Amino acid sequence: MSLKKLTHFKDIPVEAKASMAYAICSILQNCLAFITLPIFARLLTTEEFGDYTVYASWMAVLVIFVTLNLPYGSFSTAMVKFEGKREKYIASVEAICLLLASLFLIIYFPFRSLWNRLFELPTYLVLIMVFEMLGNAGILFWNGKKMFEYKYKGVVAITMLVAVASPVLAYVLVINSDERGYARVLGYAIVKIVIGGIIFLYNLFAGKRMFDKEFWRYALSFNLPLVFYYLSQVVFNQSDRIMISHYLGKSEAGMYGAAYTLAIVLNFVLSAINNSYVPWFYRKLKDKKQQDNQSISVMIAIGMAVLLSGVIWLAPEIIYVIAGKKFLPAVGVVPPVAMSLLLLFYAQLFINVEFYFEKKGHLVVASILSAVINIVLNAIFIPLCGYVAAGYTTLFSYLIFAVTNYYAMKKILKEKEIENNAYNLKLLIIIFIVFAILSAAAAFLYNSMAIRFAVICVVFLIGLINYKKIIKFINEIRNM
Repeated sequence: MSLKKLTHFKDIPVEAKASMAYAICSILQNCLAFITLPIFARLLTTEEFGDYTVYASWMAVLVIFVTLNLPYGSFSTAMVKFEGKREKYIASVEAICLLLASLFLIIYFPFRSLWNRLFELPTYLVLIMVFEMLGNAGILFWNGKKMFEYKYKGVVAITMLVAVASPVLAYVLVINSDERGYARVLGYAIVKIVIGGIIFLYNLFAGKRMFDKEFWRYALSFNLPLVFYYLSQVVFNQSDRIMISHYLGKSEAGMYGAAYTLAIVLNFVLSAINNSYVPWFYRKLKDKKQQDNQSISVMIAIGMAVLLSGVIWLAPEIIYVIAGKKFLPAVGVVPPVAMSLLLLFYAQLFINVEFYFEKKGHLVVASILSAVINIVLNAIFIPLCGYVAAGYTTLFSYLIFAVTNYYAMKKILKEKEIENNAYNLKLLIIIFIVFAILSAAAAFLYNSMAIRFAVICVVFLIGLINYKKIIKFINEIRNM
């Protein structure tokens, strides 16, 4: 780096440096997870991959009860509200996590044989899971505090250490183990337990107080009402794999899990776009200029649809390269799950309005309704049609989720006497219909690689011809 560039970097405000560091760190973390997927997909059988899938799915469920998702929800507002008492607040909420973890173990141990049959996991892995959840909570609390203080170097260092050490240790354990699915679980868990455990204890000693009535009341009153929302999100993301394992076996759960992971590979792109978009949109809402958002939201929707179409049209080749030939039968999962991401983006557009006006009740109702529909449809169609059906039940549930949140947003705007003109609903619907037709065409042509690649080449040429318009489109979003 030249002296001029180094001087320029030093002149950048610390807030901007922190934002760039977190964004780059998040991208690298996701890239590492994606890069290591082919290694484990080839080392593990589909049933062993299912062991890891089932463990991850149950942890996503149980972490809500063991930690109440306290590193999220109330945490950001608490870091502002209790700015001078952040260490004490973190120590107090960690104590809540310890209490809840202890209660879980008290319930678990006397009936562990029953719980183990439900979880499809041995006792030692359930204990590992509890310690991993606590270790991860410690890391998240520490990272969250540092992010509010713009002390990004430590956050980046810890995040990258965990992101690199976890797959390395998992690889070493897998190649030296007979139970390779559980070995992969242990590799990732041990890193979180060791690093997270040290940070968890540091947080406790730094805060010095494990019980503070004010902190406990604030954290519990904020996060407890959101438990049903968090559970519903887990139902969307994890229940299908748990139910596939129950009805069809771990091998099928592993097949579905691998395809699902590839289908939502762009989820972090969606999150990054929304995180950048929300502050701009909220300013427009505040200034009562929400109509300016119509063109921007449509452009982002088109961009997401194009990216997701790329994943869907190239799904067989992506699965073959990333996961191997044995996972190819699961390619049918990719189109409906990838399509669900666009509906999730639509739902997030409407949820942004709900959050702006602090109306969380509508979101909870929409989440519970969609989650219940997802479970019922999975129970009906997975035994009848196989694991691919779970992809379509997910798609239908996200459609319900988007529609219910739209009507919730519409109701809120009517109550606030604000015109419902932030989104061009007709154009958004047209974009999704076109996207759905293209996705269906791709799925129909999965056995005709020559035709698919011919279509992709034609689209690529059209893109080259219109590259100036595409660059202008990207710049408009970037300058938003």
